[in-house]
Amino acid sequence: MTDLVVTLQCADRPGIVRALSASIFAIGGNILENDQFTDPTTALFCMRTRFEADATLAQIEARLAQDLADFAPTLTLRPDARHRRAVVMVSQFDHCLADLLYRRERGDLPLDIVAVVSNHEVCAEVAQRYGVPFHYVPVTAATKHLAEEEVRTLVAEHDADLVILARYMQILSPALCADLAGRIINIHHSFLPGFTGARPYHRAYDRGVKLIGATAHFVTAELDEGPIIEQDVERVTHAARAEDLVALGRDIERTVLARAVRLVAEDRVMIVGRRTVVFRQ
Repeated sequence: MTDLVVTLQCADRPGIVRALSASIFAIGGNILENDQFTDPTTALFCMRTRFEADATLAQIEARLAQDLADFAPTLTLRPDARHRRAVVMVSQFDHCLADLLYRRERGDLPLDIVAVVSNHEVCAEVAQRYGVPFHYVPVTAATKHLAEEEVRTLVAEHDADLVILARYMQILSPALCADLAGRIINIHHSFLPGFTGARPYHRAYDRGVKLIGATAHFVTAELDEGPIIEQDVERVTHAARAEDLVALGRDIERTVLARAVRLVAEDRVMIVGRRTVVFRQ
């Protein structure tokens, strides 16, 4: 028996759960885990089902497509043991990159990190330490379009399902955001909405904030406005210095990004309009 994960998204109407369950039963399958939700704003029905079956992937795909055709769903099907493949993009801060690579090496993250791409060379040693190919792709205002073409090529060559911006300090063009829609995850240095621009923790210190946080979201052409996947905050006091906020902020960024990546890698996140449905364990 092989464990598989199927996700389904379509307009809500009676009979969807019954049809999927009957289809899995028809191929001799057994449901192990199921989550479902109807979004009240979009009226979209979302479901994630993990099941076991003794049939080929092609046979299961064909049967699900046939039995669910009347609902015109968006379907994904993946053997649970087959990990998503990701390209991680980073600039000069390596804390999120190092954390993802460490979790992957320890087996704590169900994801294959197949390449690291950076507009600086300072993170090359981190990638090499974990045996991951490192690609230096410098970016200037004049060469930005060429750099993004190289990113597209690398994503295709490495057959990547996801792109993770682990403190990549370049704004992606609307064209690249559109090409990789729903596949780019970013970590933002605040509990959005928050302090934009340079030195955010120092600006937060100047304002005497009592909460700092981080937000992981899908990237869209609207800067830091994409559907939110995961967030967290930490309480601070007036005694915290700017450098204390920086250190604490890095810890939050690491954990929030790792949680978001795990959720997406396990097919637990579905985009509904400007928001997400997140099926947690």
